[in-house]
Amino acid sequence: MPLTFDDELLDVAGMSEEQARVEIACRLFESGKLTLPAAVRWSGLDRSGMEKALLARGVRLYRPTVEEVEHDRRVLRDLRN
Repeated sequence: MPLTFDDELLDVAGMSEEQARVEIACRLFESGKLTLPAAVRWSGLDRSGMEKALLARGVRLYRPTVEEVEHDRRVLRDLRN
C-alpha cells in the first residue's frame, strides 16, 4: 500500500513530499525500526545522501551493542600484551 502525504499537511509542516520521506526515514532509522538500507529505500536517496541526512540530524550511523564494545576492548587489550 503506498504512503501518501496530504498537500495541506505538508504545507503546515513547511515540507515537500521528498523532505517528509527523508525525515520519516531518519526518525525510523534513529528509533531502530529501519536498517540503513531500508531507510535509504524509504527516503528515495542514495546511501551517501541518507548518511548526510542522518548526520545533519545528529543521528549516529553506527550504534555498537554492549557485546561489540566489550569484544573490541578485549581485542585492544590483547594487542597491547
